Amino acid sequence: MEGPLTIPVLDKGFVRLVDQMGDDRAIVQAARVSYGEGTKTVREDAALIDYLMRHRHTSPFEMVVFKFHVKAPIFVARQWFRHRTASVNEISGRYSILKEEFYEPEAFRKQAKRNKQASEGALLDEEALALLSKVQQEAYGAYRALLEKGVAREMARMVLPLNLYTEFYWKQDLHNLFHFLKLRLAPEAQWEIRQYARAIAEIVKERVPLAWAAFEEHLLEGAFLSRTELRALRGLLTPEVYEKALSSLGLGGSRLKEALEKVFGPGEAL
Repeated sequence: MEGPLTIPVLDKGFVRLVDQMGDDRAIVQAARVSYGEGTKTVREDAALIDYLMRHRHTSPFEMVVFKFHVKAPIFVARQWFRHRTASVNEISGRYSILKEEFYEPEAFRKQAKRNKQASEGALLDEEALALLSKVQQEAYGAYRALLEKGVAREMARMVLPLNLYTEFYWKQDLHNLFHFLKLRLAPEAQWEIRQYARAIAEIVKERVPLAWAAFEEHLLEGAFLSRTELRALRGLLTPEVYEKALSSLGLGGSRLKEALEKVFGPGEAL
């Protein structure tokens, strides 16, 4: 792999691709249980990867692994670490003196009225931003004072706020990385972690374009339907009308038959 690919995020953060094992070919190879190269065309490989994705055959995607170096505010890292399907190693405040680097947003956001855990719209308040700046300076000053008094690093760090930047390595297989991106690219995810998800998505899209296209088609921009939702659709559509709509969007052959069976069942599809 060439030199590390780094994408700046927020005011002082970044996502850096450290290493990658496997690519689209590794997914295809695992699915075919074959070690031969060049035995299939890119078009056939794309069709196979698309099939694996839409049928949720996930293990071939686990053959691809990405390792990232991430610099993010602590509150973003704590959300990130809720995804427990990765190997992670974070800088330790027990061994190192933490740097005076804080995430300083251009503006605060207002508390969302309908969603208790979300925000909405900008809160243009210079006094609020000044308060944040004052608190973080005082907190870091107290941290350094405690260290100078001989307080252990593992205890002195208790005074530091959540907008302090931390760094960590994150290693995850592609299947679980897609799950992370599905959740963290969603509009309801916190804005700050969405910026990191977008940076990772940019890297993944470049490195495994066939897998990304299938992910975007079936998971990122797709949706699951419940039994009730399917019943409602069947009451509004006929197989003939649905087939015509799908055909107009370029779906044909076995994919068209499969899409019809998904809504109407094997007995009802044309």
